[in-house]
Amino acid sequence: MFLSMVIPDPSSPGRNIDVYLRPLIDELTQLWSSKALTYDILRKQNFVMRAALKWTINDFPAYGMVSGWSTHGKLACLYCMENNKAFMLTNGGKAFFFYCHHHFLLPNHRYRKNRNDFFVGRVEKDVAPPRLSDEELLNVVLEYGDIVFGLQSGKQKFPGFGLTHN
Repeated sequence: MFLSMVIPDPSSPGRNIDVYLRPLIDELTQLWSSKALTYDILRKQNFVMRAALKWTINDFPAYGMVSGWSTHGKLACLYCMENNKAFMLTNGGKAFFFYCHHHFLLPNHRYRKNRNDFFVGRVEKDVAPPRLSDEELLNVVLEYGDIVFGLQSGKQKFPGFGLTHN
């Protein structure tokens, strides 16, 4: 089954996205725990159905709303985090990521040595930043204390935001 949800409003829900997603989460939780008895027409027998959200597909701003990760500024890359190579454009003051991800390529990839078509005059020699394990990532999130979601969240500030994390 393919479920699509579009929020057609010129002003995005921002940190209140959970208000839109709450009914979906509640129904999936109910389907998972209640084990709905369902009829399989092909096998002509009943089976216990469970439901889960496998993945979501979002544009970058929607990804930021759903995940709670700020997709603005120099630390917007969720893979690199504080180890990113983004830099600020001199005339616009915006973070620039276009040439910053060649370190994810294999060590012998031809684009790492291409001095003409990408970052002019530069050869990528660095390796990709280490990926955090589930436990490491959970420990990082737990350091921020209680996080409030939705309409009651207000303007939460976490120490180091924009400097060491997003």
